[in-house]
Amino acid sequence: MKQIPNILTLGNLCCGALAIIFILNAPQYIATFNNNEYSIINPEPVYWASALVVLAGVFDFFDGLAARLLRVQSPMGKELDSLADVVSFGLVPGMMLYRLLRSAYMELPDVFDVSNINLLPALLVPCCSAYRLAKFNIDTRQSEHFMGVPTPAVGLLVASFPLIMLYNPFNLAHFLQNIWILYGIIAVLCYLMVADIPMMSLKFKGLKDKGNIPRLVLIVLTAAAIPLLGFASVPFAFVLYVVLSLVVKPRSA
Repeated sequence: MKQIPNILTLGNLCCGALAIIFILNAPQYIATFNNNEYSIINPEPVYWASALVVLAGVFDFFDGLAARLLRVQSPMGKELDSLADVVSFGLVPGMMLYRLLRSAYMELPDVFDVSNINLLPALLVPCCSAYRLAKFNIDTRQSEHFMGVPTPAVGLLVASFPLIMLYNPFNLAHFLQNIWILYGIIAVLCYLMVADIPMMSLKFKGLKDKGNIPRLVLIVLTAAAIPLLGFASVPFAFVLYVVLSLVVKPRSA
């Protein structure tokens, strides 16, 4: 029974590994436009990678729940969970942002003069994810709340970008094709992960606990936004989570 949570955690890791395979195998071909040749990446496999990140999030939720219900929480399970998270919610989003930056540079007239060094800031996301997870494992302050935004939240946010590009709600795809907006997103996400900012946990306490109010607000407003915003409700929920955490600081923080 004590291995059930670990098996679920490994399911998280497998989803991350499969997502990487899909991103790497996104077929690339040469297209001619206005007598110029452009390298085009078929985005469909990246959409599947997004779905796998969501599935990894499901495994990540249930492994902790199973460990608590079965009372088999252990230091090994905690370390294994962090190792899986750094792949599914750190490395995979970093590779997605690398692809998005590459696609954004394709919009520029001097695309063939752009160095691959310009794409390397995307690798800051997995680096900061690894730092944040290592810090979480040794930081005793994070039993009731988080210090910095959790990596699964960042992973799910970035995983929504390819789907936003596909369905383009409110013409948001245009903004995700801007290199400076992408650099800004990378900088903000990295800062939020490593900064000592108290962020609320989504674990509910007693039914009469007033600390549940921000969590209920987050869930209700996100649910209401889904039919209106579609996949754009993910960035909406992320921003709302950060704002609520800043406005209503955890009492133990």
